Amino acid sequence: MKKRVLALFLGMVMTSATVLSGCGASDDDWDDDDFDWEDDWDDWDEDDEEDDNQGGSNSGTPDVQTRTDASVRMSVENTGNLNIVRNNGKMSQNVPMGEDGTWTIFVYLCGSDLESENGMGSMDMEEMQSASTTQDVKFVVQTGGAYSWENDVDANKTERYVICDGDIELVDQKSDANMSDSATLADFVSWGVANYPAGNMGLVFWNHGGGSVSGVCFDERKDGDSLSLREIDAALLGVSDKMTEKFEFIGFDACLMATLETANVVATYANYMYASEETEPGYGWDYTAIGNYLGSNSYADGADLGITVAKSFYDCCKQIDEESGATFSITDLSKIDTLLVAFNNFSQGLHEVANTDTGLNEIVRNCRNVDNFGGNNKAEGYTNMIDLGGFVNACAGQAAGASTVTDALKDAMVYVVNGSDHSGASGLSMYYPIMIQGSQELSAFREISTSPYYLGIVDLVAYGAANAGDISNYSEADYDDWGDYSYTEDEDGNYAYSDDDDDYYDYYSDVEQSGNSSLITFAQKPALDEDGSYVFVLDDNGLNNAVSVQCFVYQLSSDGEDLISLGVTTDCLQVDWSTGEVYDLFDGYWFSLPDGQNLCAYIVDEQEDYGIYTSPVRINGKDTNLRFTVNYSTGDITIDGAWDGVDSNGMAARDVYKLQNGDVIVPVYDAISASGDSDEEFVYLGYEYTYSKGDVISYGIMEDADYAYGYYIDDTYGDYYTTEYVWFNVEDGEVYFYVED
Repeated sequence: MKKRVLALFLGMVMTSATVLSGCGASDDDWDDDDFDWEDDWDDWDEDDEEDDNQGGSNSGTPDVQTRTDASVRMSVENTGNLNIVRNNGKMSQNVPMGEDGTWTIFVYLCGSDLESENGMGSMDMEEMQSASTTQDVKFVVQTGGAYSWENDVDANKTERYVICDGDIELVDQKSDANMSDSATLADFVSWGVANYPAGNMGLVFWNHGGGSVSGVCFDERKDGDSLSLREIDAALLGVSDKMTEKFEFIGFDACLMATLETANVVATYANYMYASEETEPGYGWDYTAIGNYLGSNSYADGADLGITVAKSFYDCCKQIDEESGATFSITDLSKIDTLLVAFNNFSQGLHEVANTDTGLNEIVRNCRNVDNFGGNNKAEGYTNMIDLGGFVNACAGQAAGASTVTDALKDAMVYVVNGSDHSGASGLSMYYPIMIQGSQELSAFREISTSPYYLGIVDLVAYGAANAGDISNYSEADYDDWGDYSYTEDEDGNYAYSDDDDDYYDYYSDVEQSGNSSLITFAQKPALDEDGSYVFVLDDNGLNNAVSVQCFVYQLSSDGEDLISLGVTTDCLQVDWSTGEVYDLFDGYWFSLPDGQNLCAYIVDEQEDYGIYTSPVRINGKDTNLRFTVNYSTGDITIDGAWDGVDSNGMAARDVYKLQNGDVIVPVYDAISASGDSDEEFVYLGYEYTYSKGDVISYGIMEDADYAYGYYIDDTYGDYYTTEYVWFNVEDGEVYFYVED
């Protein structure tokens, strides 16, 4: 494989802010010729870069007026050390903005469908009004982003309210503004700190979240546009010169925002971060509990308040029986730079491993069972967010420094609360390419990546996906402006992130899974053995490229025309990763509704004691997903409810809705032609089933029919190999495998 060490140089902006360096590899570990940024910069040829990377030069900063002392500059020295320079303007003065014992919590309440369909924003404003805050504690709320409101908020305006000790007052009203625009956020916060300063101030982003890449605050009036992390950074950068101390906390009453990338951005502006790794079940934060606590403890700091926020959030989840999927963490942002240095050092070692013959395969395989958040399956969509601690632990045997990362991560966690579905969640997640969804996603991640070495691993996965696993011509980009970004400044001193149309990742724009990965090869091809088991053995090449195996099942339609997908499972196969041998344990059991209809099931999460599955369905005419949990010890199956998944904008649905008596459920399946004339999928609908309270999903013998059975074998780069399927018949509870004539 062609390997070239990353050329990483950033102009360091020396300010009074903290500079943090990490301990990387020694100079002896590096080839100075490969790592000479000056030679690479002078000799860099745009045409060569495009040839090497299939259509992408990595251009420098755009030709616009920029602020050179941006919020955080990150660079890597020749030794691999990570330097972090944070500049938070006048916030670094640490001069209180108000009297001790006073609090203002600014709530950027982008209502979206959470309000227009369910009135959740109105309910939270009522919770704020119900709190006994005293005059020393105020909620200052900006509303917008929803087609309609259940309270008196004017949906066609951007309005601002002050809520204090039982009173609510409309104090400002503007024309409708885009809540997903950084200028709108900057205007609100600037106005808020000027008019309602306090000894302690917090900022809450209220809405849907989508994780590090998709961001937060999806405005349904603006086609679901959202605030990216860079847009949040730009907005707060403009505010930093109008505040003499940091926010005591920045919080996300939204899904999936407790991420390493988010923490890196907000660490410049706040002392603590409050957020959830997973989707937020129920109605989000309990603002009455928050207000009551501060009303009696107005001298509390962000750590103390954060514990109250986390506990009351979890208690609300318990009240509606949704605590099993809940996560929440309070992060001490003063510890984040230490964590970033440790993660970069660990990633440096992983990057070297990834560039060996089997190293990347081992990394990807080890990460397959890391706890992930927000679905990440065919039915529900992908957020590509996995647990940071889980990732480091999974790869701990491949690179030095894992314990340093986990120690730094634990040290940064003030408080973590998790439900049983995520009992081991560390408190912060991170972007990981479970299923890359286009070049735009990669470009967005490049702008927020906290380590060029980790970015290089992601780039290698993407390049391999674009080239059918052939990475022999791969040459890593000169990430000359990694960690560097530019903001344009308007006449009012506000900043906007300037996206310079990065085209480096254009090579990934047309990548699709083939289902016929050439990387999966066999010593023994898949076939039925004499015992009726479907067996195959991977050869050395296949074993070095395969990362997981799942079995799939199709049901033959009653007219024999269609093969109806019943999804995938790992429950009915045995994999020996030391020999490459795989054989089935299939017994003809599957998930079904009480009326006997088999469900199409996909795996959400699988642990030793339980598995979470999802099934595409229509409930009362609306497309959604039915989630259920299987207790492997008892065999009990619990219906968790319906979750809408992740939409095309990357917005994760917030609630898992409980089923109600009379809900009409129609199973939804992907299907293909049984004749083999076409492999195009189409939607196949089951029959209506009316739910009654207490109904359960069963795991039992399939209904009498003919079925096809085979394997999906995933490769390192996100493609997979589909084996030929074998047939089996279920009749009177007996399963018979056979070879079709």
